[in-house]
Amino acid sequence: MKFNLLADSGATKTSWSLIYDGQVIHQFDSKGISPIYQSEQEIEEYIYATVFPAYRDKTIDAIYFYGSGCIPEKVPIVKNAIYKSFPLETIQVYSDLIAAVHALCGYQKGIACILGTGSNSCEWDGEKIVKQISPLGFILGDEGSGADLGKRLVNNALKEQLPAGMKETFLETYQLTPSIIIDKVYRQPFPSRFLAGLSPFLLKNIEEPVVRKIVLASFSDFFEKNVMHYNYKNNKVNFVGSIAYYYSDILRQAAVDKGIETGIIYKSPMQGLIEFYKDK
Repeated sequence: MKFNLLADSGATKTSWSLIYDGQVIHQFDSKGISPIYQSEQEIEEYIYATVFPAYRDKTIDAIYFYGSGCIPEKVPIVKNAIYKSFPLETIQVYSDLIAAVHALCGYQKGIACILGTGSNSCEWDGEKIVKQISPLGFILGDEGSGADLGKRLVNNALKEQLPAGMKETFLETYQLTPSIIIDKVYRQPFPSRFLAGLSPFLLKNIEEPVVRKIVLASFSDFFEKNVMHYNYKNNKVNFVGSIAYYYSDILRQAAVDKGIETGIIYKSPMQGLIEFYKDK
């Protein structure tokens, strides 16, 4: 058995878990790490300043890092940055989609989906991804994500589609004005994080028919434009991500409406990853 350090990094947070024989020895959370938005030097400096102190006195045999933006050409950036603080022989870097696949499907075939700040999905044959519909990001896609829900909320609020008083409550809750929203979406960095951060307002008001309709439409679009391009009639559709977890009842309703069978829904992939690496 080895001491494996697992990292699951989304747009906003990275969860680190040191495990041995399927047991969590130490857990630690840091900010999100993404080679799309950060240089190798920035990631290296952040890991050394924030993550390394938490594990400098721990035994670590291997690191398995799963992250948003860890596409093949960006993998060396993250791997090199980690190596500067943890010079180990085994450092593997995978995409967040592979994290979902390993956590949800393991070595079994199935459909794995991510519904968090952003969204993603693929069909898995037990060994490799056999089909993936590009999520396209929050401007062109990311249906079903927190960013998409936030975008739909803002649209409905500013276009006077919400019940009386709800627009004002929404703006007051987040201390926003239309001009501030425009600035945060079009001029400030990380607009998807900003939009996703508004989605809890929908959850808080989910009993309002118009709010439930907004959420259901987002999930329906996710199924139509992504999942229904896979072999969904012969595979269960599984999910990781806070949006899938907290809105699971509406998500399952949207699936039933499309004739789709849902399976596992995890808040984060870490639970499944710990099981996946239990015997490694």
